[in-house]
Amino acid sequence: MPAFGPTSWRRVVITLLLALAAALLCVWLRTPIPWMIGPLLVTALVSMLGVPTESWTPLRNTGQWVIGTALGLYFTPVVGALVASLWWAIALGIAWALLLGLAFGAWLRRLHAGHLAHLTPAQLLSTTYFAGSIGGASEMTLIAERQGASTDLVAAAHSLRVLLVTLTIPFALQFWGVNGLDTLTLGPREVQATGLLVLASLTLVGALVMQWLGRANPWFMGALVVTMVITLCGVTWSAIPQPLSNAAQLVIGVSLGVRFTPAFVHTAPRWLASVAFASFFMMGICALFGWGLSKATGLHPATLLLGTAPGGIAEMAITAKVLQLGVPVVTAFQVCRLVAVLVLAEPVYRWRYRQT
Repeated sequence: MPAFGPTSWRRVVITLLLALAAALLCVWLRTPIPWMIGPLLVTALVSMLGVPTESWTPLRNTGQWVIGTALGLYFTPVVGALVASLWWAIALGIAWALLLGLAFGAWLRRLHAGHLAHLTPAQLLSTTYFAGSIGGASEMTLIAERQGASTDLVAAAHSLRVLLVTLTIPFALQFWGVNGLDTLTLGPREVQATGLLVLASLTLVGALVMQWLGRANPWFMGALVVTMVITLCGVTWSAIPQPLSNAAQLVIGVSLGVRFTPAFVHTAPRWLASVAFASFFMMGICALFGWGLSKATGLHPATLLLGTAPGGIAEMAITAKVLQLGVPVVTAFQVCRLVAVLVLAEPVYRWRYRQT
């Protein structure tokens, strides 16, 4: 592990101060999810301009730990029963995401077959397939590397897609004027010091176990699963302090923003342009799919829009949490899709393309 010297510390501190200023500005401007949107935007912009920014991994992990715990508190027994009754809709959402990823990858391959001459046919196939899969950037990039894909193109595609979805959908929902749809009991509302300490200890163990097992997003998923189990049993020890939740959103926004370096800007402009176009197209058809599911389930379209959106799980769940748009349903849809894509992406690739 590389040394974390004074230069890195200065970069981290300066990046955090810049992110904090942007978050406070967004709070003043009343933008949606200001504590994540502000840091994400300013960090991405200054990083692309060549300003040396840096995200400290332990801070990012802590942010995911806090957010995973906060989301798990929404899964009360009543809410858990509601989510369980939607198993068929969640299954449809998974199938939709897999088919959409296949279509996206096939479109990228056809579009760029003549423009990525440095890739062999096999590399082009694996690169476009894993770039199109609707999964996490780091996880998809690691899987793609095993299949000989061009990892810089895969990582760029996922990073840009998540950025565009994270910036577009919250503003669209704010323009729509929807918020505060959660009417069921949403877990504890008061912070209890002893209960918070116990909850933090147990969720830390869950995160470390997930990390030891090599699972994706261990700090988020470990905390989420442990808190869900506790809350589903009817145990409510403490709420998460709002300043802590805000700080978690800030460091998650920074961790996304620092990916957009000057090198990213120069990564195959035609490739990035096609990914941007496809991302907006996917947001549109996913919104239509979510609207159809809302008619079938009776849930508000905004909840299903977030649940089926092709963004990152933490970002979409944070949007649902801040705007109170069916947090447990959105979280369940996004978590199940993430797990399914991570488990099935590589087997589907081998089954679908190894003979072509």
